[in-house]
Amino acid sequence: MSKTIILASHGTPGARAAEEAALEIAQNDKANIIHLYVVPDFWRGMRGDDWLNNAVTQKRFGDYLENELASEARIEINRLKENADRAGVLLETRAMFGKPAECLISVSEEESPYSIFIGTPRPRGEQGYNSRMKLEPLVQSLKARLVIVPRKP
Repeated sequence: MSKTIILASHGTPGARAAEEAALEIAQNDKANIIHLYVVPDFWRGMRGDDWLNNAVTQKRFGDYLENELASEARIEINRLKENADRAGVLLETRAMFGKPAECLISVSEEESPYSIFIGTPRPRGEQGYNSRMKLEPLVQSLKARLVIVPRKP
């Protein structure tokens, strides 16, 4: 039976610190990694209907946004896959749409990992969206060790 680590990452500095730590542990423990990439559900229905004035423009904006999110996901997934290949670690990616904590709990229940790695949130004032992982549901539900890796200064 192989050891499994779940790594929740979407490429932010905190998530990249978690990636490095998970890859190192996976190498040492001869474990495989399931990379969880979650597109937060707040994007659902983001059509700009509060500021775009017709259905055609709203549809175009929605298609554009969907393509941008997919492109961003592909870039991050490919980057991490290359890092895992270099480290000699077997990596499988699961891309999901939803609430990050709920998605992580769901994958954890399916896979029964021995460790789960996440990064720390982006500090206040730093540019970019903070897709925060809600810790309380994780602490209450996860049956594996949760490792929260601090980002590098």
